[in-house]
Amino acid sequence: MLKGEIQFREYLLKVAHIRQCEVPYYIQWVKNFKNYFPEEVYNRSTVLEQYKGIIVYRLYGWQVQQALSAVRHYWYFLDSRCSVPSTIQPSSGQSISKAASKAVDKAEMAVMEEARRMLRLTHRSYKTERSYMGWIRRFIDFIKKNRPQFEKERIDQADLKSFLTYLAVEKQVASSTQQQAYNALLFLFRHVLGKPVVGLNETIRAVKPKRLPVVLSEPEVSNLIHLLPTPYNLMAMIIYGGGLRLSECISVRVHDLDYENERLTVHGGKGDKDRITLFPNAVHAALQSHLKEVRKLYEEDRRLKQPGVPLPQALQRKYRSASLDWGWFWVFPSPRLSIDPRSGDTYRMHLYPSTLQKHFKQGVRKLKLTKNATVHSLRHSFATHLIEAGYDIRTVQELLGHSNINTTMIYTHVAVKNKLGVISPLSKLEL
Repeated sequence: MLKGEIQFREYLLKVAHIRQCEVPYYIQWVKNFKNYFPEEVYNRSTVLEQYKGIIVYRLYGWQVQQALSAVRHYWYFLDSRCSVPSTIQPSSGQSISKAASKAVDKAEMAVMEEARRMLRLTHRSYKTERSYMGWIRRFIDFIKKNRPQFEKERIDQADLKSFLTYLAVEKQVASSTQQQAYNALLFLFRHVLGKPVVGLNETIRAVKPKRLPVVLSEPEVSNLIHLLPTPYNLMAMIIYGGGLRLSECISVRVHDLDYENERLTVHGGKGDKDRITLFPNAVHAALQSHLKEVRKLYEEDRRLKQPGVPLPQALQRKYRSASLDWGWFWVFPSPRLSIDPRSGDTYRMHLYPSTLQKHFKQGVRKLKLTKNATVHSLRHSFATHLIEAGYDIRTVQELLGHSNINTTMIYTHVAVKNKLGVISPLSKLEL
């Protein structure tokens, strides 16, 4: 009989949301593990690797993963039974004085401010900064549930493991969300706490679902572009024509456009990488007409001595006057001036992403498309249509800016016109 087997079964069903038909297998895997390691385990990562080495040669891959997942869940179940529930308040003897509370607040603020300083020192984007700071805040709140008195020195890898497991088990977050949290906290441990992070094998990982991208047909793309008002139709054409992300499209500057060679340079894309992609001739005339209107806004800004546009990283300090140059001006500028949330300076920023998203959704509804299409579907459609046209996967990978070709390979699963001419055997039957 497994220790706490009845409670563990309840945990699997009600907390971990394991399907009822799988619960007996999870319990059996834990019993199997206990046959090899009956004593209390202290170095869990090492023991889990040893157990994997024992079973990997006689089981299918999915069975190995299920066995390891069962052991991780059992450990989390045991740990959660021993921990103090978050709803229980500390006793009067454990209460924190006002002076100690202020010290706790200062300690938290010091960690948060140091994290923000290091994020800016390492030139992380504002979007990344907001995301990482949010996860660090949630991590600190999680620690304080069981340790009301926050101390920077006491934060260790066990807290990180518990938090990541908590996200997967109790919050049921997506795999990408858990990975984002891990990246944020890895930054915290490395750059703020100065502590290494190793051996996270026993951490429960959120299941990564296999999703196919939503792809629009060529007529659907054409109809959507015609429905969108200017300049949103031009933004859609650039995204579909070059496989850009929405954030990359709104960040395009005048000097990024190469009409002669039909190329568009993406600066500071995902992962802060530059790349060259397509800038098809079909959009040139309409975009040049649009830029004539943008030029009027630019010249009006110069006449009124309005602030320029923000420049990337060190260029802002090195070539400050460049922010007033036409070449650095946005292709899709915002009609209003904005305040930079980091520096507090006023600039002419680009259009906000939600503006195109709103018009795109309206277009999808007007066409009565049943697909759950978003602006990013244009990028998916770009890649899929290239593969259907016979272009090799490496070329598509470079145009999309993917680091791993496996990311690009997903589009081969949704391409429908390039399946080696396969015809279903049903089509040959006389029905």
